[in-house]
Amino acid sequence: MALAKRQTETTTDENPKYPEYPHFRRDLLFVIADVGPASGQDVQAEIEAYYAKEINHGRLYPNLDALVDDGLVEKGEIDDRTNSYELTDAGRQALEERREWEAERLPEGDA
Repeated sequence: MALAKRQTETTTDENPKYPEYPHFRRDLLFVIADVGPASGQDVQAEIEAYYAKEINHGRLYPNLDALVDDGLVEKGEIDDRTNSYELTDAGRQALEERREWEAERLPEGDA
């Protein structure tokens, strides 16, 4: 079972360089890095595939909005009803710093 699947949405990081985000928001950043710019529906489909369960709009969109408010994701408009989500430079830097932090703690060959 993947580590993220076992952790709850309320668990946060202690790394001061990285916002104290629930793992769900960090996972959203990784999804947007992979598929962005993407619609909310595209992000939802990817995160649902990873978590292997339905993610309702009441959970998804407030978390996307929080990432936008924190400057890690840029929200654009595809059409009158559809928004797009794309990582900002700050969002990409946050993910890179997280990956470096994880790599320092995972001994070689343990991947």
